[in-house]
Amino acid sequence: MTLFSTLAEAGRIRIAHYGMALGAAAALAGPFLRGAVGGAAGKAALGATLGAPVGQRRLFALQRAFTPNLVTAGQGIRAYDNSGTAVVTRHADVVEVLEREADFAVVYEPRMRKLTAGENFFLGMQDGADYTRDVTNMRAAVRRDDLPSLVVPLAAQRARDIMAAAPGRIDVPVELGRRIPLHLLDRYFGTPGPSEAEMAEWTSILFWYLFADLEANPSVEARAMQAAASLRDYLDAAIALRKAQPEHGGDILGRCLALQAAGQPGMRDLDIRNNLIGLLIGFVPTLAKAATQALNQLLERPAALAGARRAAQADDDTLLAAHVFEALRFDPVNPIIYRRAARDAVIARGTLRAKRIPAGTMVLAANLSAMFDPLAWDAPEEFRTDRPWDQYILWGHGMHTCFGQHINRAVLPQILKPLLAKDGLRATGPLDKGGTPFPVRFVVEWPAA
Repeated sequence: MTLFSTLAEAGRIRIAHYGMALGAAAALAGPFLRGAVGGAAGKAALGATLGAPVGQRRLFALQRAFTPNLVTAGQGIRAYDNSGTAVVTRHADVVEVLEREADFAVVYEPRMRKLTAGENFFLGMQDGADYTRDVTNMRAAVRRDDLPSLVVPLAAQRARDIMAAAPGRIDVPVELGRRIPLHLLDRYFGTPGPSEAEMAEWTSILFWYLFADLEANPSVEARAMQAAASLRDYLDAAIALRKAQPEHGGDILGRCLALQAAGQPGMRDLDIRNNLIGLLIGFVPTLAKAATQALNQLLERPAALAGARRAAQADDDTLLAAHVFEALRFDPVNPIIYRRAARDAVIARGTLRAKRIPAGTMVLAANLSAMFDPLAWDAPEEFRTDRPWDQYILWGHGMHTCFGQHINRAVLPQILKPLLAKDGLRATGPLDKGGTPFPVRFVVEWPAA
């Protein structure tokens, strides 16, 4: 590359980022001004703006342009030990952080051990023999070929049944988003729980504690410890009951016990229980949240909603999925993925944005920002259904990509399909998280047929 072409490329990069930043600055100027002079009401309004997905996207646009890799001594996350915070916003750099597992490590182990009363789960492990053994075991139990033959039909039928009984309106997170994954806990995992309500409550607070309790709220921890004890007791009893039966069955729990009977290492009762705890935590809350937030984004875009409706009515699952996951790009389940620097490291080496990140720094890899980087995404502000699946960073990236991403990819469109097929679909009010990380109420309605 010549000096001229290098300078031209640098200019193109600056124009792309500054163009998005200019639009973001114009949109945020009013809220920031009201926050500065409007007293408590103005500050509350500013907080609401910055807490909304569109406000976050605009803030990230500013950072990508001016401070794409920001390192500070402040501790933005208190739930896990760290000595500072780095925020990484460009697509290439977010991917780099998530791929360099030896330099930027997962941090969940201390809290995971509290939930299991002693043991770790592979989501909290670095690459090694235990990680490889446990992931391999669970992949033998949670099989990719289950998706078309078992998982999708179960999810699709349950969604159709729920919608057939809905009286022209439905509270999406409670009556639809949670109920399909809870149904799969029964029919596919083999762990229905004492009740759907208890399993929903346990998995939600445990997800909150493990991934979203960034300020280390004592109330959240107390509730999580109670839920973890209840879930452990339930799973211990379920494993014992199933082992006493002549046939273990073909669900995930049954397959785990079959592996145990065959002498597979890492499949003691305790290992099975702890691996199931990890899978359950990431399953129900994730799917319910993703379904609700994707639907909300579609409802905000009439043309996209119309496209999703046509795909659902035509039984075009591929096109429907493209609409759902593009919608989720605008408000992903996790807008950041955090790691901790295991040693001094440099990211974006050889570029003007290169940054040294000291050991112990919590690194916030902003996947929401990465999915709007104009250098990696064509027309990122547009809603498009022709984007390649592997470009999205919805379920993480690298070694610790969400174990259930393939189930999520298959099931999420099926949760929404019979609802999106309705004509005249509209929200009766805003999506409400009720002070939690999850949607707790989002009512939509449609005209009677």
